[in-house]
Amino acid sequence: MAVAIAIGGGTGGCQVQAKTVTDIFQRRVEVPDNPQRIVLGESRMLYSLALIENGDPSANVVGWPGDMAHYDPQSWQIYLKAFPHIATIPQLGNTSYDQMSAEKILALRPDLVILPRYAKKPSGEGSIEQQLQKANVPFIYVDFRVDQLNNTIPSLKLLGEVLNTQQKAQRFITFYQQHMNHITQTLAAYHGPKPTVMLQLHLGRRESCCTTVSKGNLADLLQFAGGDNIARKAFKGVYGEMNPESVIAANPDIYMTTGMSGPEKPDDLQLGPLVSQRQAQDSFKKLMSQQPILSSLQAVREGKAYSLWHNFYLSPYHLIDVEIFAKVFYPQLFASLNPDQTLNDIYQQFLPIQLTGTYWTHLSTQP
Repeated sequence: MAVAIAIGGGTGGCQVQAKTVTDIFQRRVEVPDNPQRIVLGESRMLYSLALIENGDPSANVVGWPGDMAHYDPQSWQIYLKAFPHIATIPQLGNTSYDQMSAEKILALRPDLVILPRYAKKPSGEGSIEQQLQKANVPFIYVDFRVDQLNNTIPSLKLLGEVLNTQQKAQRFITFYQQHMNHITQTLAAYHGPKPTVMLQLHLGRRESCCTTVSKGNLADLLQFAGGDNIARKAFKGVYGEMNPESVIAANPDIYMTTGMSGPEKPDDLQLGPLVSQRQAQDSFKKLMSQQPILSSLQAVREGKAYSLWHNFYLSPYHLIDVEIFAKVFYPQLFASLNPDQTLNDIYQQFLPIQLTGTYWTHLSTQP
């Protein structure tokens, strides 16, 4: 049964009907039955909200950081064209949650704040979260980018409950589970060797070679799809560098990289909703030709080099990462798997925008 709670605190607070939900940290939080003024700790949460809401997923958003406009200007342009009002939503920081302040958030009079997992600070600090609590503003944590395999479904269920879109949220969860279970069940019946994989992040954006991920996020997805990550024990942190000698020594069976630039950056790896297939392929080919060490890898010379859109991993769209990985790692085992069709189904069945662009490509060998 809903109860009345005061949102905003002080004399400016108001009584609204509320319900209790449990977030990914098992915090029990009373939130409004029908939140109308939502602040997001990441604007790229829009990817996930769009999957479970009908129509404009930003309709009740009153503030967010500028990370989507900064790191994914292609998707930002797509959503801006579909929902022009998003240009008027205040940006609380240029690129990340860390640039937000409690003062700026509270000035927007939110009735709910949705924060990413990494925003949670150790107790005792004078954090934004503690200031929100003091001001009686409810906040919840979700996670779509740190531990996706364990937190995606709970986060989607939580958002569905909070936003009163349980039916659509459950419909996407069922879709997601069916596709992920297909990967799990197919690999369970396989007992052969695992392909070794080099996964380089942001090809061409740094002079050094090679930025990669050893655990968490993309590394977890790679492992889920049956790959043997050569960076798994290369360093202690989540992200790090592998020197060229160690990459050559590992001699991976498959080389993969990520990119997310649009046509406005012709010198970068181009992938995303505003990129044509030709632009994606040409940029990949051009950048690899400038990488003498990587180009010498047997995997590259044999045509086992692939690129994919970096931003997939930040949302439940990471399902596409998993399917691309599985298809590349085990082409015969997953002969019927079609990531293109899966992405098309996601757009047709769940999203308020049309599918455009190119999100992955293959560097074929020259005849």
